[in-house]
Amino acid sequence: MPAHFSDSPDTEACYKMLLVSQTGLTSDQIMRMHRPGSLTEKTQINGRWLDSSRTLLQQGLKEHDCLWLRFKYYSFFDLEPKYDAVRINQLYEQARWAVLLEETDCTEEEMVVFAALQYHINELSLNANPAEQSGDSGLDDLDKALATLEVKLEGSSATPSFLDSLTAIPELKDYLRIFRPRKLTLKGYKQYWVIFKETSISYYKSPKEALGEPVQQLSLKGCEVVPDVNISGQKFCIKLLVPSPDGMSEVHLRCADEQQYARWMAGCRLAAKGKTMADASYQAEVENILSFLKLQRTNPDASLAPEAEGAQWLMSPRYQKKFKPKQLTPRILEAYQNVAQLSLPDAKMKFIQVWQSLPDFGISYFAVRFKGSRKDEILGIANNRLIRIDLAVGDVVKTWRFSNMRQWNVNWDIRQVAIEFDEHINVAFSCISAGCKIVHEYIGGYIFLSTRTADRSQTLDEELFHKLTGGHEAL
Repeated sequence: MPAHFSDSPDTEACYKMLLVSQTGLTSDQIMRMHRPGSLTEKTQINGRWLDSSRTLLQQGLKEHDCLWLRFKYYSFFDLEPKYDAVRINQLYEQARWAVLLEETDCTEEEMVVFAALQYHINELSLNANPAEQSGDSGLDDLDKALATLEVKLEGSSATPSFLDSLTAIPELKDYLRIFRPRKLTLKGYKQYWVIFKETSISYYKSPKEALGEPVQQLSLKGCEVVPDVNISGQKFCIKLLVPSPDGMSEVHLRCADEQQYARWMAGCRLAAKGKTMADASYQAEVENILSFLKLQRTNPDASLAPEAEGAQWLMSPRYQKKFKPKQLTPRILEAYQNVAQLSLPDAKMKFIQVWQSLPDFGISYFAVRFKGSRKDEILGIANNRLIRIDLAVGDVVKTWRFSNMRQWNVNWDIRQVAIEFDEHINVAFSCISAGCKIVHEYIGGYIFLSTRTADRSQTLDEELFHKLTGGHEAL
């Protein structure tokens, strides 16, 4: 809650303390901390969650022991920099450590963007007072808050009307280069005329053949959409992992430029959720993608900020070892020019948004043994799907979306989770790297959050959420 609702000076002081980001880290501190080097090591992280139904003493914790506070569920709704400063700062810290300790993978260019944002946030944190960090100016801004709420409930004037979305669903038609990876083949990308309609992509050899049968049609509902971008190399690719009876069918789309990539990437992300480009969030998604690409572009002509000493600690150890400090600092300061105008709350929000756009964002890994299998595999639990991963090579084998789940239960006697999906697909597994209850809580928590927020006109019932989860949104 905002500081002006605090009931005592101590409460207000605690609130302001939680606004402050950790600064003054060194490269040695990061190097000494444990970093997961493989998927197997990532599964061990999620085996450490405490049981909210038992006391700390019962679980072997003593006074002065250290606990790791972090968000368990990666569904963050309605983050307002003005009123959620503490929550945003907590998310920023978790996002920052996930990147620095390489829990979430990112490319070299993305790491430079993260480093630039950290540099900017540190500079502002050292010079700002708590009131400026929270943006808290008392109750004088009630009218602004009401205006913001009105826009959320009614939508802006630029948003297409409901009737418009019923009569005309936007389509994308353009030339794209397509590549379908297959074993024992060296074929590369080939140009096709591609039509994106509703939630399906169809591609043809030429526009003239678009009236006939396509070379292939892909339904993107439930698919995995992975960005593959290299700004300096002018590479703008979209990797689609489409569910099929034999596992995941992989298709790569290569766009010509940033604008084309943003339109098609936004359409693919919505289609994966079962939404069309008539959805009001389409244009916002396009703008977010373009904004993220802009952050990754270097700005060598701009005047550099004052020399940052020891800027290499802003990068993960892998990139610290790959480059010398003299190489890293100029790149970080060039990227800094793209974010230098952001306020402190907006910079933290931008860091969180870039973190959320990473392919590996929000996936919690567990080592499991599927029923009928003789080998251990990896189960990834995201906020909207379950992912079956081959432990040996790290490839995605199968994806099941929560929206297709019919029922699930746990056999506590044999510690086995059983799930039934549409089309009579049954999955059962036992968890090896963590207690069965932890997996049970992850699936149950995400199903609850997704069903309670599927209709955006229905607000999340906080009281009900705390009753069901025991009040532990963050453990």
